Amino acid sequence: MEQPRSRRRWILAAVVAVIVVVSIGIWWHSTYSENTDDAQVNGHLIQVSSRINGQVLKVDVEENQVVKQGDAIAELDPRDYEVAVENAQGALASAQANAAAANVNVPITTVNTGSNLSSADANVTGSQASVGQAEKQLDAAHARVAQAQANFTKAQADLERYKPLVEKDVISKQQFDAAVASADATRAAVADARASEQAAVDGVKVALEREAQAQAGLKYAQTGPQQVAAQSARAKQAQAQVEQAQAQLDMAKLNLSYTRIVAPAAGIITRKSVEIDQNVAAGQNLLTLVSLEDLWITANFKETQLQHMAAGQAVEIAVDATGKTYHGKVTQIGGATGSVLSLFPPENATGNYVKVVQRVPVRIDFNDLAGEDPSHLLRPGLSVEPKVKVK
Repeated sequence: MEQPRSRRRWILAAVVAVIVVVSIGIWWHSTYSENTDDAQVNGHLIQVSSRINGQVLKVDVEENQVVKQGDAIAELDPRDYEVAVENAQGALASAQANAAAANVNVPITTVNTGSNLSSADANVTGSQASVGQAEKQLDAAHARVAQAQANFTKAQADLERYKPLVEKDVISKQQFDAAVASADATRAAVADARASEQAAVDGVKVALEREAQAQAGLKYAQTGPQQVAAQSARAKQAQAQVEQAQAQLDMAKLNLSYTRIVAPAAGIITRKSVEIDQNVAAGQNLLTLVSLEDLWITANFKETQLQHMAAGQAVEIAVDATGKTYHGKVTQIGGATGSVLSLFPPENATGNYVKVVQRVPVRIDFNDLAGEDPSHLLRPGLSVEPKVKVK
């Protein structure tokens, strides 16, 4: 009888010990860690599209193919864009030539305007002197006309006195003829003096016109600073046209580079819809690239589990698909519950409210994804079980 009782005591003690150990484990787990099975791997799904219009010449990938960043995905016909580059290069060369000529003309214009101003000043001074000289010549012509007119008047008076005397033979016929000749000579001298006077008048007019022209030339020469400024502005405009042509060339080269479509990140090709000879438009989706490098965990914890949870806490992540445990840390705790962030958030307008434990999304980042998953076995959407060490 003693043996069965002793055995029962041992069994009872073992059961109690197991219960105590399980209780301690549950207490320890609930006190120092929080876990959930409502979690999954998340990543970037990159929609790869064409940035230009074109016809597909070559497709370099297949569905579910693993690619590295920079690997070729597809190639578009580059001929139109090569022609655009050549046109842009020609336009740039022309603009550069125009800018060079405009820049050379700036110092030339500066020198010319300075020389023109000096020459215009000299012309004005010379024309003013010519006007003074012509006016003096006109005054002299007036005096010669007056002198010739006086001589003619005297000669006429002498002739009138000689007429009765020659009729009475007081003077000889030879003396009278000399008086007539003198009167004719003085008449001719008057005509010559008047002609010279008219020429002097015309000379004054010509001198005044030349002075006016010199004054106009001086005014134009005085606009030299404005001419230099205008030429400088044209040079700046030409330089701006060079920069514009350079920008157009850069854009043409950039569009040419877009004819080769490459993977923006390492990942797996999915949903491929691009085919050879297909005409694609700018912005048209060609395939989806699932990134395998920038992965994280989105875990939906109950609101009752968040009391001691904070960013930076260590996390152990169990993944069924790989059978491995990964390590990470809490990065962010969501700003709202999943129900509020859903497409149709719940409304409690009837007043029949029933308290339901809500879940809050928590972001968990891997500590060393490249080291723990070198073969890229993790995939977005895989179910995981994270355990957060809250204490």
